Amino acid sequence: MAYTDIDKPSDYFNTILYTGNGSGQTISGVGFQPDFNWTKCRTATQSHVLTNSVSGVTKTLFTNATQAETTLTNGLTSFNSDGYAFGDSALWTDNTKTFASWNWKKTADAGFDIVSYTGNGSNRTISHNLGAVPKMMIVKERDNANDWKVYHHSIGNGKSLRLDTTAAEGDDSTAWNSTTPTSSVFSVGTSNAVNRNGGGIIAYLFAEKKGYSKFGSYTGNNNSNGTFIYLGFKPAFFICKNYQDAGDNWILHDNKRDTFNVTDNGLAPNSNTAEFTDVDMDFLSNGVKMRNVTGRANSAKTFIYMAFAENPFVTGSSGIPATAR
Repeated sequence: MAYTDIDKPSDYFNTILYTGNGSGQTISGVGFQPDFNWTKCRTATQSHVLTNSVSGVTKTLFTNATQAETTLTNGLTSFNSDGYAFGDSALWTDNTKTFASWNWKKTADAGFDIVSYTGNGSNRTISHNLGAVPKMMIVKERDNANDWKVYHHSIGNGKSLRLDTTAAEGDDSTAWNSTTPTSSVFSVGTSNAVNRNGGGIIAYLFAEKKGYSKFGSYTGNNNSNGTFIYLGFKPAFFICKNYQDAGDNWILHDNKRDTFNVTDNGLAPNSNTAEFTDVDMDFLSNGVKMRNVTGRANSAKTFIYMAFAENPFVTGSSGIPATAR
């Protein structure tokens, strides 16, 4: 039996915590050379900052803002064999402040690709290198102010979400041209956010890998004995969003800011606010269990999620089950 596609998830995804020193820093211990770095100051009101190897270092986008790509020469300056380096920008190294950064390696083996393209304003397909069908796509126009567009297979190809706002799902046939991605291409329509004529666009594409990543939906039960979401692995990273109602933040938790349950140190990708502790969940050996009543994660509504593993529930090489923490 194939328990997992990936025995060691930390070869492809890892969370790093550090404290800023107000000057340039080199961060090591990631375990691989990242292609995608997402960093947020935990203790201050500062933007989420995203940098990737395809757009190039110093090229920065903010998940909580619509603004175009910014070049920050004192931002992230290099992706290294075991981490990355940055200059003295407070977004990465505000003195004495604590930071979280989430790092991914771009590879078909791990179901992650980054695609850069120039829009043409017409319905079209764009090639990718996943060799599998993307279950979630996060897309941003780089050259102009515009919303982040999110495709999630649970809400379908005729709708989208916006990563930078608390908005509910919206009918959006012009984003994905009402066409489901395939194992070789994804479709975009005439929306400027994903295909402005002459505009530079960046797309983060995610396919599921058994025991490593999952992109699905669940319905909350509005109870402190909350809904259980089966993932097939012990989670390292979990984002969810109530997609039925406007007004609820995207929520991001990981296994490094909380090393035991309850996991309650959250951040909101659509907001520059500091860390909060009012959304409770347990990270278990095979999934996530909600532990309080909140519109942001466990109301009687339906939520989409993206999740990455710390360990598969059962490793392929040993057949040994993961343990809860």
